[in-house]
Amino acid sequence: MTDYSWHIPDPVTQPEFYDDVPTKRAIAWLIDAVLVLLLCVLILPFTAFVALFFFPLLWWAVSFVYRVVTISRGSATWGMRVMSIEFRTRAGHRFDLPMALKHTIGYSFSLLFVILHILSIGAILTTERRQSLVDLALGTVAINRRAGG
Repeated sequence: MTDYSWHIPDPVTQPEFYDDVPTKRAIAWLIDAVLVLLLCVLILPFTAFVALFFFPLLWWAVSFVYRVVTISRGSATWGMRVMSIEFRTRAGHRFDLPMALKHTIGYSFSLLFVILHILSIGAILTTERRQSLVDLALGTVAINRRAGG
């Protein structure tokens, strides 16, 4: 069944937009994790190293802000930019602040439950548009950026 309400590249007629997206998302996630770790390490001295006692909470907060800010400013995290992928809405638009916030909240929620995160990875590997559970819920996709676009 074809859903004509989508205004993003069709995975059947334009598969190049979805080629290697699962691998690129995984590498981007690793890059972002390293960047968040570096930010957390930079913040530690400003807390007189007290943040070491609640480092997972610091990590979560920094990661949340990092994702919302970077995604709302360029429809991709810095890791995604390195890997030349970006998020798009069902209408084909780049993410704005409200959509970046919704996506980050959904992503953060999926991290609370290991099974949700595993199912999300499975969805990325098996769905036609390589969508995570959050992407499926919001009607968003991660696609390869066009050259110069």
